[in-house]
Amino acid sequence: MTQPRQFVIEADGGSRGNPGPAGYGAVVIDPLTGETLAEAAEYIGVATNNVAEYKGLIAGLKAAKALVPDASADGALQVRVRMDSKLVVEQMSGRWKIKHPDMKPLAAQAARILPASAVTYEWIPREQNKHADRLANEAMDAGKRGKQWEPSSSTAALDTPRLTTTADLPPVSGPPGDAAAGAARARAALASRPGAAPSATPQVGWGAAPDLGAPATFVLLRHGETALTPEKRFSGSGGSDPELSTTGRDQAERIAQSLAARGTIEEIVSSPLRRCRETAAAVAARLGLEVRIEDGLRETDFGAWEGLTFAEVRERYGPDLDAWLASAKAAPTGGGESFAEVARRVATTRDHLTARYTGRTVLLVTHVTPIKTLVRLALGAPPEALFRMELSAASVSAVAYYADGNASVRLLNDTSHLR
Repeated sequence: MTQPRQFVIEADGGSRGNPGPAGYGAVVIDPLTGETLAEAAEYIGVATNNVAEYKGLIAGLKAAKALVPDASADGALQVRVRMDSKLVVEQMSGRWKIKHPDMKPLAAQAARILPASAVTYEWIPREQNKHADRLANEAMDAGKRGKQWEPSSSTAALDTPRLTTTADLPPVSGPPGDAAAGAARARAALASRPGAAPSATPQVGWGAAPDLGAPATFVLLRHGETALTPEKRFSGSGGSDPELSTTGRDQAERIAQSLAARGTIEEIVSSPLRRCRETAAAVAARLGLEVRIEDGLRETDFGAWEGLTFAEVRERYGPDLDAWLASAKAAPTGGGESFAEVARRVATTRDHLTARYTGRTVLLVTHVTPIKTLVRLALGAPPEALFRMELSAASVSAVAYYADGNASVRLLNDTSHLR
């Protein structure tokens, strides 16, 4: 009886914004030699992490199937899929129900590629999935440049840039022991499949549905008023850095009293700009907490528009204003930041803070654009949604971020504490 071909697939996907610019990566490995047999990667436009992860799985399964002519026949191929996405692993293993409408067709597509008996799934820590993660990031970087991913090690153009096999690649190179270590990991992964002989090497797996735990909850506080606020003047990070007005200081005290009464805030993080630091200090004094400064929470740099009203900008820089209103990639006159640039900065800051404050409730004292951007990204709304949200001075919003990458908007523009 012919022995089945055995492969290990490692796949990953990512989204810079969740949803945001997204891509996937997948690699097919020979478990005997550790050799990379095929790589797949692609920039897929705006999508969520989960969609990108599923597409990475699909690409890996297709790449494995392409290497074995009779792969669809029972017993022709045995594949062990290793991913750091608990969601995908648990859903494809049948231990979690698939409820999200975006996930159902992708899971069904993945299940059709190879016979169910040919594929098993294993969760691995993210640090063990670096190859696929690198490919996914390469694909997203290529998409950012308006190009499609191509294997960096290929010496010739490929007919299909999303997929390369060992026929297209030079021999595997790297520090001594890399191939052996890769082979050992791959052999151990396959040895852990149902029905395989016991292995002396402990295996990493995920046998039960995980408890995602408490989310990182960000209470988003817009700073109190400054002298520029009631006049509706552009006030970003490139202007005069105004202090709180008398009204703004009163607002800060009111929100401090309200948050103290709720008793849920465990940490305080503030934009470096003075109006936020003053607002945060009022809350911190009431709660007995320290304030951490996070540069990524600063307001947009509005360039030459700083300190001007909308009407004044319209009069002086009409074409630039029209371009800014029409596209998130357009920057204010004089070298300011575009909303697209701010979104990337805020998303990076969000990811950093959610990792640091998992399971905690954190007050982020920041500005209009960062708060609206966090809410927009959590909702999966387009950039123009920034112009359709009202966000008052000293208002409170809240977003919770879960371990599986999902977010939940819990509050927007609450000013009840000011009444």
